[in-house]
Amino acid sequence: MSRSSITSGTRMLPVSLVLLSLVIVAYGSSFHQDFDITWGDGRAKILGDGELLTLSLDKVSGSGFQSKNEYLFGEISMQLKLVPGNSAGTATAYYLSSPGPAHDEIDFEFLGNLSGDPYILHTNLFTQGKGDREQQFYLWFDPTVEFHTYSILWNPINIIFSVDGTPVRAFENMESSGVPFPNSQAMRIYCSLWDADDWATRGGLVKTDWTQAPFIASFRSFGANACVWSSGTSSCSTGSASSNDSWMSQGLDTTSQDRLTWVRNNYMIYDYCKDTKRFPQGLPIECSLA
Repeated sequence: MSRSSITSGTRMLPVSLVLLSLVIVAYGSSFHQDFDITWGDGRAKILGDGELLTLSLDKVSGSGFQSKNEYLFGEISMQLKLVPGNSAGTATAYYLSSPGPAHDEIDFEFLGNLSGDPYILHTNLFTQGKGDREQQFYLWFDPTVEFHTYSILWNPINIIFSVDGTPVRAFENMESSGVPFPNSQAMRIYCSLWDADDWATRGGLVKTDWTQAPFIASFRSFGANACVWSSGTSSCSTGSASSNDSWMSQGLDTTSQDRLTWVRNNYMIYDYCKDTKRFPQGLPIECSLA
C-alpha cells in the first residue's frame, strides 16, 4: 500500500509466453469463498450470505482483508461505497500486490476529506519495489452515497484503471524502451481502511476527527476474470483463445481513449509526469513515451 507525500493507443509487446484459455475465477461469488479477513480484531465483517463486506476504523485500529488467490494477469472489479461525512485523515485502499521489498503493486486508494469536500482518487504503480508513479483525480460523483465499480485490467500489454467502466488511467507496457512493467510476480487483492492522517488530507494538515468514529467503508460484487497462480503454475494455459479471454489483449479503443482524455482534462489533479520539481534530474522515461 503506497504512502505518498503528495497532496493533491496500445502497444503490442513481444512476449515469450502468451497466456490464453482463461479460467473464470469469480463473479457473483461470496466473500467467504474468495477472501480472508486478515486484521482488525472484529472490525471487518462479512454480512448476509457473504455478499457484503464492511471495514471499520476507530482510534484503536483499522481493518483489512485479502484474496485467497494470487493472480498473474486479470480483469478485477469491486464495488465500493466509501466513508461518508467527515472522512478526513482516512484512507480506503483497494489494490493488487506481491509480497516482499521488491514487490509489484497496482493501487487504488481513496483519500478522505472534510464534509462537503471531494474525495481524492489516488493511483500508483510499483515495479520491483519502486513506485513514484502517482496520478490523482477527483470523481464526478459522490462515492459515499451509492456503490460504484472500480476495476483494474492487467494484461501483458497494459494496465487500465476504470471507474464505472470509464478509464481514468492507462499504463502501457514499455519494457522494450527500458520501462519496468509488472508481469512476472503474482499478486493478491488487498483492501483496507486505515488512519492515514499523516498524509491523506491536505498533506497531513487535516487530522482525523475521532468523534466521528467508527468510520465504515463497504464492499460488494467482487468479480474476476483472471489467471490464478498456484505453486508456480497458472490456471491459464497456452493454446487457442477462448470466448472469455478477450481481456488478455484488450487496450483502449477510440471511445475509451476519448473518455480517458475527458477524465484527464476535467478531473486529474496531479500527474507525476508533470512534476518537474519532484524529478530535477529529469522525468521518468515513460513520461516522454506515453
